[in-house]
This record gives sequence, structure tokens and C-alpha cells, in this order.
Amino acid sequence: MSKQLTFYFIRHGRTQWNEQGLLQGSGNSPLTEQGIVGAQKTGAALQQVEFTAAYSSILQRAIDTAGHIIGQRPIPLFQHCGLNEQSFGSWEGMQIAGLRKLTEFKQLTNDPAAYKALSNGGETFEQLAVRTMTALYDIIKVHQSGANILVVSHGHTLPLLLSLLGGATWKNHRDEGKSVSLLNTSISIVKYDSESGFHIEQLNNVAHLQ
Repeated sequence: MSKQLTFYFIRHGRTQWNEQGLLQGSGNSPLTEQGIVGAQKTGAALQQVEFTAAYSSILQRAIDTAGHIIGQRPIPLFQHCGLNEQSFGSWEGMQIAGLRKLTEFKQLTNDPAAYKALSNGGETFEQLAVRTMTALYDIIKVHQSGANILVVSHGHTLPLLLSLLGGATWKNHRDEGKSVSLLNTSISIVKYDSESGFHIEQLNNVAHLQ
């Protein structure tokens, strides 16, 4: 008998570092008022979904976003480090505008296969792909068929994960048409069937934020 689950993937709410144009990665900054309101609106939009559980990364901006989405509902919230944002090493906390001229940063944004994270001591896309897929299958293992699962993660982690679920590879996921830049507190819905795999039903939906 096949197992069927529905995942609701949410990028965390907007943060102070987002506003300031700073690279976050495994660094962290607090949600802005806009970020909090966005998470609350996401919670309202998903009010009728009966969630079995919620998961976030171990980074506070994702935990806080999940908390605002859940609100007063009795939904258990767990953290999984496999959902963390890609680590950018020594680049974290630096102005993105200043990093754009670096060859390795251009590889980060345009050529995942060439990006080796050598100058910053960060994490490659291959490493990110392995840990995010491992995290997803960890979650799949512990839930029974029919469960709705909320997952709050990050702006590099989720686009890569969703691209992988859509059939791309970590090497080509930044090619035209293979991934999207997820907006803060956007909703993406993926159905999982243990026999037929993953099916993306909704991607980067922000209608609830209008």
C-alpha cells in the first residue's frame, strides 16, 4: 500500500538582513514587522489545513516564522538541521552588492556545478542537495499516509529542494525554467506518493500576501 503525504513548503518571513542586503546563510537576523505579518497571513491562508506536524530549520528566523504560521493551533513543531540555509562561510553578514563582483559568487548564483565554496569555506550545492533530501526522507519515514506537513526553510535551500523534486539536478537547477526565486512567506505545495514520487502542485504562491 502506498504512502501519500502533502508538504506545504514556506520560505521564512522577511528579516532585517534581507532589508539591509546582507547575506544570511547560517547567520541569522530577526524577522521584520513585514516578515511577522507575512507569516501570520500565511497561517490564515492555511487555517483549514489539518497539519499533522510542522518542521523548520534550527535557525531562529525559520522557527519564528513557523510559530507565527501555527499561532494557537496545537501543531507540534520540530527542528531539523537538514532544512538549514546553505552555509556561505566567511561571506555571511556581508553586503551582497559587494560580493557580486567575485568570480565565486557569480558561480554561486549562475553555475552551481562550478561553485566549490573554496574562498569562503561555505557549503557546495552538492552538499546542500544531499542534506536537504536526507531531511525530507527523514520526515517522510515518521509520518503515516494522509498527513499534511508544514515545512519552513530558506531562500537557497527550498528552491534547490523543489527543483530536485521537479526532476532537476543540483548541477543544473539554476538553469532557465528549472527553479524560481521564492518570495518570503510564499507557499509551495508538493504531493508525495511512495509509488509515483513527488508532484509539485503549487509553486511560490503569494496571493495570500496581497
